[in-house]
Amino acid sequence: MIVLRKYKVGVIQLNTQSDLDKNLETIGNLVEEAAQNGAKLISLPENMDQIAKDKEDYVVDEIPGKTINFMMELAKKHKLWIHCGSIKEYNKNGKPFNTTVMLNPDGEIVSKYSKLHLFDVDLDISGSFKESDNNSPGSEIVNIETEVGNLGFTICYDIRFPELFRLLTLNGAEVIFVPANFTYQTGKAHWSTLLRARAIENGVYIIACGQCGQKPKVLAYGHSMIVDPWGTVLAEAEEEEGIIYAEIDLDYINKVRSEVPSLSNRRADIYDLIIKKD
Repeated sequence: MIVLRKYKVGVIQLNTQSDLDKNLETIGNLVEEAAQNGAKLISLPENMDQIAKDKEDYVVDEIPGKTINFMMELAKKHKLWIHCGSIKEYNKNGKPFNTTVMLNPDGEIVSKYSKLHLFDVDLDISGSFKESDNNSPGSEIVNIETEVGNLGFTICYDIRFPELFRLLTLNGAEVIFVPANFTYQTGKAHWSTLLRARAIENGVYIIACGQCGQKPKVLAYGHSMIVDPWGTVLAEAEEEEGIIYAEIDLDYINKVRSEVPSLSNRRADIYDLIIKKD
C-alpha cells in the first residue's frame, strides 16, 4: 500500500436539524465544495444526518442504508476518503448504536466504530443527558491502515477517556477522529483543552468535527478543530456551519515523537493497558 504522506483535510461543521433529506442535501453541497478546494479526506460531525426533538422522530438506519449509501456515492463521485461522523445504526438486539463509518475513494465501507462511552451527565446549566436511554454502547476499539495513514476512531464523549486514545496510538494510530455534538457549556470549558491534550499525549493528529447551532435540547458549541501532534491548532471553526482545512503531514508525527519520546519512555514494565476480550 502506498501511503499519501501529505494531504489536505476538510472538516465540515454542520448545524444538523430534524429534516434528514435537507441535511443530506447540505452535506452533499459542502462535500462538493471541499473536494473542489483540494481536500482528499473529509470529516463530518456526530449525528451528521439528523438531530430530532423526540426519540420517535429519529431515523434509525442500517449500514449501509439511506444515509451511508448517499455518502458512498459522494465518496465515489469526488474520489474522497470520507469520515461519516456518526449516525444512529439499527441494532437488532436493542437500542441503536451511535456509529461512525469510514469510506474510501471507491465508495466502499472500510471500517465502522460504535461509540463506547455514552454521555450520561447532569450539568448545572445545560441540564441532564442520558444517552444510554436511547443508545447502546459499542464494544470494539477500531484502527485501520489506509492510504491516508493509520486511522483511529472515537466519538464525542470518548475524548474524556485518555486510555482509549493511548490504545489507539499503541495500535498504530496517526490520525484520530473525534466527531462531536458538544454542549456549549462543556465545549467552552473543556473542548480545546481535551483535544490538544490527546494530540500532545500521543503525538497524533486530532480531527475533531463538531455540531454547531441550536438543537432541540441544547446549544451546540461548534469550534471544530484540526490539531497537530505538537498540540498546535492548525484550523478552528467558529460557531456557524462551514468548512475548515489543514494539511496532514504524517512525517511530522515521527519528528514530534523523536523530540519528545514519551511513547518510548513509557514504563510498560510497571504499568500497561490491555484490551479485554471475552
